[in-house]
Amino acid sequence: MGVAVTPHHLASDAAIQVMRSGGNAVDAALTAIAVQGTVDPTTCGVGGDLFAIIHRPGEAAPTVLNASGRAGSGATAAAVREAGHDTVPLRSHWSVTVPGCVDGFEALSERYGSRSLGELLAPAIAIAEAGFPAGPELARALGRIQPLIGDQPSAHALYPGGDPPAPDDQLRRADYATTLRAIAADGRDAFYMGAPGQAITAATDGTITSDDLDRRQADWVDPLGCDVFGHTAWTVPPNTQGYLTLAAAWIFEQLGPPRDPESPAFHHAAIEAYRSVAWERDDLVADPDHAPLSMDALVSPGRLSPLLDSISMSQTGTWPTPGFAPGGTAYLCTMDDDGMGVSLIQSNFHGIGSTLSAGTTGVFLHNRGGGFNVEPGHPNEIAPGKRPLHTLSPTLWTKDGNLSMILGTRGGKFQPQLLLQVAASRLWAGLSPADAQNVPRWALPEFGPGSDSILEVEPGIDADGLARLGHRVT
Repeated sequence: MGVAVTPHHLASDAAIQVMRSGGNAVDAALTAIAVQGTVDPTTCGVGGDLFAIIHRPGEAAPTVLNASGRAGSGATAAAVREAGHDTVPLRSHWSVTVPGCVDGFEALSERYGSRSLGELLAPAIAIAEAGFPAGPELARALGRIQPLIGDQPSAHALYPGGDPPAPDDQLRRADYATTLRAIAADGRDAFYMGAPGQAITAATDGTITSDDLDRRQADWVDPLGCDVFGHTAWTVPPNTQGYLTLAAAWIFEQLGPPRDPESPAFHHAAIEAYRSVAWERDDLVADPDHAPLSMDALVSPGRLSPLLDSISMSQTGTWPTPGFAPGGTAYLCTMDDDGMGVSLIQSNFHGIGSTLSAGTTGVFLHNRGGGFNVEPGHPNEIAPGKRPLHTLSPTLWTKDGNLSMILGTRGGKFQPQLLLQVAASRLWAGLSPADAQNVPRWALPEFGPGSDSILEVEPGIDADGLARLGHRVT
């Protein structure tokens, strides 16, 4: 009946049911992500973007969908500066780019789906109409963000009686069901050219126009691949940061650390491998039409090999300071009995995104425009029709052309850090999937003054051993 891994049991149940009734892995993934956006809008929804990697047995490389939206016609660095901002404000209409999710739904369904989009959205529509129990995470999040979104028209369904729900309180999202039903019936035009699109233009003060919404946001692109750990690791190329996972894994393997995740040297190699490439992200990851390097150059041994000379296995190094990009995201993966696998990620970015809703449609708008800046000439300078830097980093791994692992996570800028650690534990150390997941993890929240390695670690990691190698551990 296939396998589905999602952030919410209702999304997983819906995906399994689709495959049990004869649908494939793409059908299941579409159903699951639609349900996920319904039962936890602080992770994703049709107001955000979508990326997917699809493996089909017998194909040498997976296919990749980039359904990330572009900046509106009125989004210019000059306009942002004239409004009194020296960065793109995250909680403002300037940060809203055209949501790519619905175009992603349609592209996936048309190319790989065995069921109509209407059939695949039906479970989410039914759940939104009948109601669902608020999960503990959603209840906590809605309590925190009520001051930010409580006055938005689409927030009323999330705060029955005006108060945040307690865990297991029933929520009904009739407004969102109406939007999904329109998409199910009439596809992308119902969203982009219908009531949601008109509300997006209004919510963004005209920064996003009807012409912007008319342009399709989903593109099938070449995958970015890298041979590492005896496998080929695949990810989405820029405008997203997925290359960091591949580049750091390649550097880690070249360093040849012990194959023991309990060894400080194992984690030190992963930390230093990640740090050696992470600092450059904001200058390299951009809309491909504006990026300074080709996607293949990002993971080429010729570019990465010189970094090995700057990494010591006995002492942490110094690197420039990278930018900050947190996130709020839903990752899921599916595999059907025929061997088709899907690695899919969808996001509103900062929790529920910009905090702006598209009128009364139940749609909250993401703030992926926060990946832009207002620096003249920078690859990520905000400009009309341009895609911003993205943090979403799904991966899919093959060996001799066969699917071997589907791996992804939420977590904004932390995604490549976490994926590197699990992949190294699984494929370098040879642990089982369960044991690899249970290895205590580290995170680099940000680099401090002088770009020291300042780590947060989970219980069970050898913090003293890392400290002896020069890492500052909290």
